Amino acid sequence: MLKVLCLLCLCFALPLYASERLTIAAASDLRYALDEILSLYRQQQPQTEIRVIYGSSGKMTTQIRHGAPYDVFFSADIQFPQQLYQEGLAVLAPQLYAQGRIVLWSPRQNMSGISLTELPQLALRRLAIAQPSHAPYGQRAQEALIAAGVWQTLQAKLVYGENIAQTAQLAQSGGAEVAIIALSLAKFPELAQHGYQLIPAELHQPLTQAYTITRTGEAKTSAWHFVAFMQSAAVLAILQQYGFEQPGLSTTTEPGDA
Repeated sequence: MLKVLCLLCLCFALPLYASERLTIAAASDLRYALDEILSLYRQQQPQTEIRVIYGSSGKMTTQIRHGAPYDVFFSADIQFPQQLYQEGLAVLAPQLYAQGRIVLWSPRQNMSGISLTELPQLALRRLAIAQPSHAPYGQRAQEALIAAGVWQTLQAKLVYGENIAQTAQLAQSGGAEVAIIALSLAKFPELAQHGYQLIPAELHQPLTQAYTITRTGEAKTSAWHFVAFMQSAAVLAILQQYGFEQPGLSTTTEPGDA
């Protein structure tokens, strides 16, 4: 681990002079936060061409196994980069960057103060969650609904997004009245017009998030340089702005988290 940290520090200290294309695969909960992080990074390294593909962590893991040319992989669940690392498809041991949280959110009504146990009383036609089979946020939504004792009652009303960003879009388009989405999305100004309700963390397994460098990105200086940049204070501030909790730090308390 010390060797990896030293290498990252060295890369971060060295400027990039040659133009290099970097392809990043990122979990959809990072969409808005990573856009800001990349904007800051491009100011410092304008010669690096960066392409980002957002999706569900599980599906992107499968794509990497089938040869998708992603250089850096940001996963909403550390188990996926761990699997790739163990399989020899990633060259950097997974690096923790955040803990994610889930919230009850609606584009039409204020969900603040509404608990999961109250959902059956709202006479919902549809409740949107991410697909639990491959989206970590969907898995955690399912766990929370089961823990709250409302899964069976609401199961027939569920509609599924392929990833957490698409889940929010389902609600925005009218496909569902309420959605369980990432706190990081609910904090984006366009989605924050109505209040959300933070779902208690004890109702589900942690959303421990991590990144890695794939075998494809191993030889790219820009890949190592970018993950070193992810450890900077400016990046941590952006992540915290979007509600990502930092591993090892005390949990942020918001309304509904008691």
